[in-house]
Amino acid sequence: MSDHNVFKLAQPGSFTDSLTDILREGARALLAQAIEAEVADFLAQHATLKTENGLQRLVRHGYLPSREVLTGIGPVGVRQPRVRDRQASPTEQVRFRPSILPPYARRSKSLEVLIPVLYLKGISTGDFAEALSALVGQDAPGLSASTIARLKQVWSEDHARWQKRDLSAKRYVYLWADGIHLEARLEDQAQCILVLIGATPEGKKELVGFTDGLRESAHSWRDLLLDLRRRGLAAAPEIAVADGALGFWKALGEVWPLTREQRCWVHKTANVLNRLPKSLHAKAKSALQAIWMAETKKDALAAFDAFTQTYRIKYEKAVDCLVKDRDALLAFYDFPAEHWKT
Repeated sequence: MSDHNVFKLAQPGSFTDSLTDILREGARALLAQAIEAEVADFLAQHATLKTENGLQRLVRHGYLPSREVLTGIGPVGVRQPRVRDRQASPTEQVRFRPSILPPYARRSKSLEVLIPVLYLKGISTGDFAEALSALVGQDAPGLSASTIARLKQVWSEDHARWQKRDLSAKRYVYLWADGIHLEARLEDQAQCILVLIGATPEGKKELVGFTDGLRESAHSWRDLLLDLRRRGLAAAPEIAVADGALGFWKALGEVWPLTREQRCWVHKTANVLNRLPKSLHAKAKSALQAIWMAETKKDALAAFDAFTQTYRIKYEKAVDCLVKDRDALLAFYDFPAEHWKT
């Protein structure tokens, strides 16, 4: 995790999944640190081995060529360190046999759902070992107590530094909020990550903040927003984008009352389609897309009215679900056109 978690904006006509970018970067960082910790542990175990000249016999010796591990969130680039035995003959050579990469690669689905837990729980509690074991396998030799201790210290310091970073020089024009429920169950209840992603005036998307909490809880979102403000994020975003069901909206109105609301079209489309027969989904989805893809707000309003007229008589609940957030769904048309599809 760095002070500058920057992600490219989407191209017009597409939705990006910035959370996937965040998870992929987290996966890369976790894997790199786990590999480094395993090598350090191996060298520490053989620290008593010396050459005839009294030098350390086993030393690091660069890296193998970079490779990609295919995971459920896309390819993750890794580099495996080399270890050199400076004295032994080939038959007596002490070899470093990495254990983390092979089992990790076979468990990519676990990586996809557990990386966020490592940020939220594993760094600061004893659950780190449990989460990492789920990634690489319970019996992976690389998961020694000392390896876990090294990883935990690195991630604890990294996470604490990031969570305390000064935000006084930051300004975000746009803010995206979402609450992500995890499939991983390290407790009796599933964890939820409250995530905020912001876009700067220069057009860079950055991870602004995250914490664990309740998706529908205004209190959980308020704590996150107030923490950002306490660390210097004084300027309110011009507009915030989120699902209508979030407790985020109440919290936003209390912390930054002047920020405009933009409902998320991805969530709204899913909600509307859930109130229609499956046989109409393709047609209705295309009609909904015609609204938010319209070239002007006038055209969007026309497409909006066309949808309501088409489905009102037979599917009133679906239309009501759309109409109740009409203004919030079209708020983005009051901002520069080049930003509409980001």
